[in-house]
Amino acid sequence: MSGADSSAAPAPGPGNGRLVTGTVWAVLVLVLWLWGSEAPGAHGGSSSAPTTGDIAAVGRPPGIPMPPAHRPLDAAAEPRRVSFPAIGIAAPVVPRGLDAAGAVDPPPLETPGTVGWYDGGTEPGEPGAALLVGHVDTETKPAVFYGLSAARPGEKIEVTRADGSVAEFTVDDVQVIARDRFDPQKVYGPRQAGRAELRLITCGGTFDRASGAYTANIVVYAYLSGVSAA
Repeated sequence: MSGADSSAAPAPGPGNGRLVTGTVWAVLVLVLWLWGSEAPGAHGGSSSAPTTGDIAAVGRPPGIPMPPAHRPLDAAAEPRRVSFPAIGIAAPVVPRGLDAAGAVDPPPLETPGTVGWYDGGTEPGEPGAALLVGHVDTETKPAVFYGLSAARPGEKIEVTRADGSVAEFTVDDVQVIARDRFDPQKVYGPRQAGRAELRLITCGGTFDRASGAYTANIVVYAYLSGVSAA
């Protein structure tokens, strides 16, 4: 959801930059807020990764019908795969914990097509917001969440769970949030009490060489709208 204005986000271009050394600064704030681990962090990244203004939001285009929320699933089950057909994401999901510094440990850069799920938090389909994080690029090519800025409200995300069920989520918001304006309660707190929600997060904005980090985060918000057998 990067974009030149607050109403639209351009499709991403090819990546060609520096190595991404973590997932997103927002993840570090998440750890600080939800689980009380205090740890600094930073990223490198492509200066040609999806760009954004200070804060931008795609929002919900008028006339887009949104399905009702499905009740949270009774049985907890870890995520195994995530599929986001509208932007070409189909990737394995692996559980990730905290690293020695107390930050969420992202998937290794050697597997840039893998998505990480924080296994100390909510499982997709449970009440609350489950967190999936992914790299935006590597030294040589885009990574799994490079196209996240092209996501739009109304699009579907499917998460295949360990019990064989497929939880379907509907995107209801996409935001680019400047790092210095990141509000963890708004990003990670559930938007509606008792609803099962999902967040997809990656780096956004431009790469700031002075700080060694991206200037923003791309955040896709979605809610559980259906469930089926795998």
